Amino acid sequence: MRLCLFLPALAAAAPAAAQIAPVPQQPPSARAASDSGVTVFFPNESDRPADPRAPDRLEVTAADGTRLSLEREGPDLLPVPPGSFGKARYRVAPVAVASAAQPVPDTPESEAAEAVAASREQEVLGSGGTASAIARRFSPYRPTYGVFGQDDAGAKLQLSFAFQPFETNGALNGLRFAWTQTMFWRVDLPSGPFTSTNYNPEVFYEVPLSQDAVTAVGYSHDSNGRGEVGSIDVNRIYARATRRFDLGDRWYAEVTPQLWFYVGAQGVADDIEDYMGYGQISAAIGQTDGLKLQVVARGNPGTGRGAAELFASYPLARLGLGLGIHGFGQVYTGYGEALDRYDRRDTHARIGIALSR
Repeated sequence: MRLCLFLPALAAAAPAAAQIAPVPQQPPSARAASDSGVTVFFPNESDRPADPRAPDRLEVTAADGTRLSLEREGPDLLPVPPGSFGKARYRVAPVAVASAAQPVPDTPESEAAEAVAASREQEVLGSGGTASAIARRFSPYRPTYGVFGQDDAGAKLQLSFAFQPFETNGALNGLRFAWTQTMFWRVDLPSGPFTSTNYNPEVFYEVPLSQDAVTAVGYSHDSNGRGEVGSIDVNRIYARATRRFDLGDRWYAEVTPQLWFYVGAQGVADDIEDYMGYGQISAAIGQTDGLKLQVVARGNPGTGRGAAELFASYPLARLGLGLGIHGFGQVYTGYGEALDRYDRRDTHARIGIALSR
């Protein structure tokens, strides 16, 4: 498998600045804060992008005088452009804290200590020995799951993660590497062979546009992992953007359009653009710690060929089972589910579990 590394231009990155002080809306009562949550704003009045570093917990006083401890919901906040503001949703924490906790202002020493902590190994001692990683630099990318279907649908296993090599206040902060590997396991056949594997390394550069939007340019390599005979190598340069919308009550929607063009040789798949096209769009609606539905569609309007994939997931912890996984369903219809069979149309439905979604 050939892997070419493409480094996007780094000059567009803006340095992060110091912490922005949170400005919470005052809830009328503890019940209102519990039912509807509390919106906290992070205004950036400086002349450069700034990292809000939204705290996990805040304390506020409701209009009726009740002191409340709040926990942040949703993903980490993106850097806030100058003259703009970010916002996060907080809810009443399970255990209230009686005393006020004032935010501690950042100093050069505290920022340096944070940078060291972000690069420190986290060690875990287990029965197989000590394992360690710079865990804060890893994040979920595409869903990681294992699902099973009937007959020729077999099982589909996917592992996906992204890695941030640099955490700085400079241009390299937006650089990411990602790896996605998808395996097709014919559990319905004798000996249960793995019939196909898709390998997809990527390198890309992310730039926040606002608190609810982020864009990226990158390089993607798709391969079936074979040698000269039967090799499929698809190299693409892409641009994409995601916009997230807060729907209230922990519900959100987001949309991600992506466009690409092909570079280099493609092995035996010299017509793969007829099936994969030159772009895709992903749309999702979900609730934090609740149901999530996502659909990804791509294709070539000129040939009328393409594919769509639907994901549905629900955290099993909500059922009181103490499980840190999601119930997961996946349906694929169209061309190219397995790269080896990019010109074959399939429709498969599978169900299983997901570690990330």
